Amino acid sequence: MKIAVVGTGYVGLVLGACLAENGNTVICVDKDESKVATLRAGRMPIYEPGLEEIVRRNDQEDRLTFSTDLPSAVRASAIVFIAVGTPQSEDGSADLQHVLGVARDVGRALNKYTVIVDKSTVPVGTAKKVRAAIARETSQTFSVVSNPEFLKQGAAIEDFMKPDRVVIGIEDKDDRADAVMKELYGPFTRTGAPILTMSTESAELAKYAANSILATRISFMNEIANVCELMGADVDHVRKAIGSDRRIGTSFLFPGVGYGGSCFPKDVKALLKASEDRGYVFRILDAVESVNDSQKAR
Repeated sequence: MKIAVVGTGYVGLVLGACLAENGNTVICVDKDESKVATLRAGRMPIYEPGLEEIVRRNDQEDRLTFSTDLPSAVRASAIVFIAVGTPQSEDGSADLQHVLGVARDVGRALNKYTVIVDKSTVPVGTAKKVRAAIARETSQTFSVVSNPEFLKQGAAIEDFMKPDRVVIGIEDKDDRADAVMKELYGPFTRTGAPILTMSTESAELAKYAANSILATRISFMNEIANVCELMGADVDHVRKAIGSDRRIGTSFLFPGVGYGGSCFPKDVKALLKASEDRGYVFRILDAVESVNDSQKAR
C-alpha cells in the first residue's frame, strides 16, 4: 500500500519505518525542514533499538522517504496517518490544535477516497472533530479511523511488529475502512494477535484506559511498599508472591519514585479532565494521581 505518515516524532517514525519494512511504500511528512534533512541524511532524531537500521534499509530500497510536502504525500497515498503531538493544556486536557491543523491540511489536499487514521493519543470524540475539520475543506469521500499505539520505549519495534493486539476504531458501519485497515495489519497479526474492531470512541478511550490502569498498578505497589515498611514486610517478596498469580502477572509491580515520562502523567490527567467535563468524578484515578504526587515528594 501507499501510505503517508504526518509527523516524524517517536510514534510517526516507528510507524513509518515498520510499515515500510513490511513492504509498503511510505512517505513520512514533517513541516520541520531541519528534521526532514536529518532523516534524509540517515541520522535519527530519536533513539530506539533497531530503528536506525530499519530506516536506512528501507530508505535505500526506496520504500521509505521523507518530505515537507504534505499535499503531494496525501495525493499519492491510500492511507494517511496523523501522528503529531497532543501536548497537555493548562487544564490537563489534550491540546488538539496540531491534530486538527493537519486534518484541515489533509482535507485541502484530498483528490480521491482516502482513509485518514488518527494515531495520536487523543480524547474521546476526536475522530468526529477530525471528520468535521476535513469535511469543511473537501467534497471527496473519506473515512476516519482511530488506531491508537501501544508502544513501549526501548521495545517499540518489536511491539509494532509483534503486537499484543491491534485496535481499530471505525465510524458507524464503515466496512470499507475496516477492510483497508485489516489488510494493512494482517501481516503483523499472523501469529494470532487479535485485530479488535470497535467504535472510534471505544478505540480512543482504550488508549487512555490502558495507560491509566498501568499507572494504577504503579501507585498501588508504591502504597504496598509504604505499608511494608510499617509492618516489617519485604516488598520484594510480596511483589513476587502476588506477581506469581496468573490473574495478576508481573508487569508494573515494581515500587519506586512513581510514574513519570511523557505519557502516563499526561494521559492520566487527560482522562481525569475528560471525565470531569462530563460530570463524572473518577475517584480511583484521582487517588492514583495523588499517590504518585506524594511518592515523588517522599
